[in-house]
Amino acid sequence: MTRFLLSVSALALVLAAVAVAPLPAADPPKDATPAGKNIDVVICLDCSNSMDGLINSAKTKLWAIVNDLAKAQPTPNLRVALYSYGNDNYDKTVGWVRKDVDLTTDLDTISAKLFALTTRGGTEYVARVTRDALDQQKWADDKESLKLIFVCGNEPASQDKEVQLKDVAEKATKQGVVINPIFCGPANHPESRDWKEFAQLCGGKFSNIDQDHAVTIATPMDKQLAELSGKLNTTYVGYGTLAREKAVNQAAQDVNAASAAPSVAAARGMTKGGALYRNPDWDLVDKLESDPKFDITKVPEDQLCDELKKLKPEERLAYVQDMAAKRKAVQKEIAELGVKREAYIREEMKKQAAGTGKALDDALRATIREQAAAKGVKIPE
Repeated sequence: MTRFLLSVSALALVLAAVAVAPLPAADPPKDATPAGKNIDVVICLDCSNSMDGLINSAKTKLWAIVNDLAKAQPTPNLRVALYSYGNDNYDKTVGWVRKDVDLTTDLDTISAKLFALTTRGGTEYVARVTRDALDQQKWADDKESLKLIFVCGNEPASQDKEVQLKDVAEKATKQGVVINPIFCGPANHPESRDWKEFAQLCGGKFSNIDQDHAVTIATPMDKQLAELSGKLNTTYVGYGTLAREKAVNQAAQDVNAASAAPSVAAARGMTKGGALYRNPDWDLVDKLESDPKFDITKVPEDQLCDELKKLKPEERLAYVQDMAAKRKAVQKEIAELGVKREAYIREEMKKQAAGTGKALDDALRATIREQAAAKGVKIPE
C-alpha cells in the first residue's frame, strides 16, 4: 500500500509541473452530446454528530454506484451534485445547509468534496436541504431525463418549522424530480415516520440503512486495477487553465481511494476505465472524442502542455491519437479485470452472514435501478 501511495503522490507532483497557459476568452466549441438518457443525481448528506459512518460509506461507495450506472446502454449522461446539512459550522441563516458541488460530470470533484466533509452538531433540516437542491440546481429540462434527490439522515425529518415537507414535495413533483428519503436506522424506529411520509408525498422510495455497515470485499484483482488506474493518468494530455489543477486532483483522488481501502482504489480504477469518466474540459484525448471536429493544429502553442509544445503543429494530432490508443488498451485491461472482480464479489457476497443491515450503496443502487427502469433505462445486475 505504501509503495502505491508514494507512486501516486509522485505522479501528482509531475502533473503539477505541467505548464499550461490561459485559454482565450472566446467561447470554446460545444461538445457533442452522446446518446443516452440524462440522469441527474443530487446527494444530501447529514453531517451532524454520529453521522461519520454515513460519510465514510459515501466516500467508499461512490465509485461502485457510478460503475453500476455505467452498465446502462446506451450510456447515460450522468451528473452528480452534493449537499451537506446539519453541521453547526455551517451558516445558521440558511438552516445549516451547504451546497458543496453543483451538478457536474466531474466525478473527481465530487470525490474531493466527500473526503473533505466533517461532522459536528446539530440541527438537521431535511425540507430545507431538499428545497435548496430543487431551487439551486440547473436540472435537465427534457421530460425523459431521470432527476433524483437522495436525502440521508437519522433525526426526525420534520424539524424545519419554516420549510414544510409537503411544500417541498409539491415543488419536486412540479419539476419532475423524485426525492428518495433514506433513514439511517431501523425501519420501525419512531423517528423514521417522517421519512416514510415524505417519500409518499414525493412519490419517491423510502429506504432505511445501517450507516456503519459498508462492506468492502478485497479481491485478487484489486492491486492490478489500482496500478492500471495510475497508468491511465499518463495518457492525459492537458490543455487550458484547468489542466494543472484537474490533473493534480485526479491523482489526489487516487490517493484518497487507496487510503480508504484497496477495494475502493480498484472500484475507482474501474470507473476511470469506464464510460462515465470523461474530462474534455482539460484533456485533449477526451476533447477529441466528444468533439471530433476540434482542430488541435489550430490551438496556439501557449495553450498546450509541454509535450505538445515540443512537436510541430502537424505532429500534435498524431501524439494525441497515440495517447488515445494507449488509453483504450488500458481501459480494455480494466474492463476485463472488472468483470472478474465483480464475479468474485458476487460469490463472496453469497457467503456473507444473513441479517446484516442494508448499506448506503445498496439503497442508492436499488432505487436508481428501479426508477431508471421507469424511464426506459435498464441497468443490468
